[in-house]
Amino acid sequence: MSEELVTFFKALAESNRLKIVGLLAEKAYSVEELAALLQLKPPTVSHHLARLTEAGLVTSRAESYYTVYQLDRKVLEEKSRSIFSQDELTSVVAEVDVDAYDQKVIKDFTRRDGSLKTIPAQQKKLEAVLRYIVKAFEMNKRYSEKRVNEILSRFHADTATLRRELVGYGLMKREGGGGDYWRV
Repeated sequence: MSEELVTFFKALAESNRLKIVGLLAEKAYSVEELAALLQLKPPTVSHHLARLTEAGLVTSRAESYYTVYQLDRKVLEEKSRSIFSQDELTSVVAEVDVDAYDQKVIKDFTRRDGSLKTIPAQQKKLEAVLRYIVKAFEMNKRYSEKRVNEILSRFHADTATLRRELVGYGLMKREGGGGDYWRV
């Protein structure tokens, strides 16, 4: 996961920092002004500003005796755009095992020989089991209903339900009137 992404969200994951961002979106403030507005101690405000600066959201400049802070709107917009890009969101989940849920459901609902103990009643679990079962069928190959039933009987005796659900969930197609079935 991108450290920049974590730093950005950590910087905004505190209510006082969000208030500071909101105030700085209106105009530049010093630590003392922000402390008075938020009813916080100046060291606390300085800590929050440091986190926001670390994330690149806030810049500072000397003005007379004070350091004045302002929101860098351009950086905020840029970070928001890049963080929520499809590439960034995809990279965040790169190390997540997207099949973990299916594997858990299959483990819970199958015996050692791969047959089903029962057909799940819950939709999400049924979908996971159907994705498991459909792998028994080759892509681009047509099967007679009799052959489909033979294959499905390895999983469960209720082949009609499995057949209907595989078609219903769009994992297989069939020709009307008892025609061929094929994996989609």
